[in-house]
Amino acid sequence: MKFQNRVLLAMLFVLAVFLAPQGRAQTDTQQPAGKSAATSDAGTQKKNMDAYLALMRREVQQEKAEIMGATMALNAQDAAKFWPIYSEYDRALAKLNDQRIANIKEYAQNYAQLSDEEADKLIQKFVAYQKQRAELLVQTYEKVKQALGGVTAARFAMVEHQILTIIDLQIADSLPIAGQGM
Repeated sequence: MKFQNRVLLAMLFVLAVFLAPQGRAQTDTQQPAGKSAATSDAGTQKKNMDAYLALMRREVQQEKAEIMGATMALNAQDAAKFWPIYSEYDRALAKLNDQRIANIKEYAQNYAQLSDEEADKLIQKFVAYQKQRAELLVQTYEKVKQALGGVTAARFAMVEHQILTIIDLQIADSLPIAGQGM
């Protein structure tokens, strides 16, 4: 439950930052010359969000690894084979998730007034992400199967799929439906 709560908090933070009113009243104090309050606030929000997402990503990755380790229950010899494969997978997944986060940010900023073309573009990006993630999981499954056998590889794939499904459901639950709020 702790893992699910962190994923949910991360996604709610993303949505809160991007769904918050973009402009605030300008003040002459506290602003560097040539910068508006909205520009400064947007820059600060982006830095804060990026830092928070980086922290949440590390925590989620750590918790995923803990769940994976407990579920895989590998002896030392098998663990020495598994963890380098998993680490490579996790790095590749993090790169894919960068694309996903960018897509979610774009969607969160525009969901209420999406044009048909923008909606289609975002869904095409989402589908491409899902395909790439599935391909990565299959490739990693094959590597684990080659190193440790089919049962261990199946256990990895099943646990990873369950974790990813939990994350996907938390994200989906926190995102507004396209066109609502129009």
